Amino acid sequence: MAPEPREKRAIAFIDGQNLFHAAKEAFGYSFPNYDVGRLTESVCAGQGWQPTQVRFYTGVPSVQDKPLWHRFWQNKLGAMGREGVYVFSRPLRYRNRTVRLPDGSDHTYLSGTEKGIDVRMALDVIRLGHTVDYDVALLFTQDQDLSEVADEIRAMSRSQRRWIKIACAFPVSPTSRNRRGVNGTDWIKLERAAYDSCIDPRDHR
Repeated sequence: MAPEPREKRAIAFIDGQNLFHAAKEAFGYSFPNYDVGRLTESVCAGQGWQPTQVRFYTGVPSVQDKPLWHRFWQNKLGAMGREGVYVFSRPLRYRNRTVRLPDGSDHTYLSGTEKGIDVRMALDVIRLGHTVDYDVALLFTQDQDLSEVADEIRAMSRSQRRWIKIACAFPVSPTSRNRRGVNGTDWIKLERAAYDSCIDPRDHR
């Protein structure tokens, strides 16, 4: 087994929409109110890791479909960029979805979906591992598609003969339906007090 480094460099990889929906379900917040820099620093401090980079990934609605949320993300992503956060965003794609209501009738609505966000995030985790940019890949997502990335990181650790950890941090409370992190990672559960200490005081709406 490769020796564990004394100083462990960590890069945070944050799925913005996944993190928001987890915080909404766990704590009831109605918009993405996290400060990703503070959140990364808080988790890393608790684990004894040295944060070296924060990378943020999200889909953004078009100005024609949702002007308020388009403006919100433009403002928030701009602020993140000025603070040194790497930002990757793509426009949301829309399609009609139909659901069956309790009374038996159908309801059709327009739903925005992200395309390529999880793929870009996965590629970056693997690429920066190959270039030895981190010792710890810290994921803020519960997307199980990333479990394959965890397998790849373990294979990389063996091939490079070096210590690498992949961890997953996510909000959790008694109201959370999903209390699992990404399979094959170390889970770090964020209680409300820890999350609330990292709220962005600016309302970018």
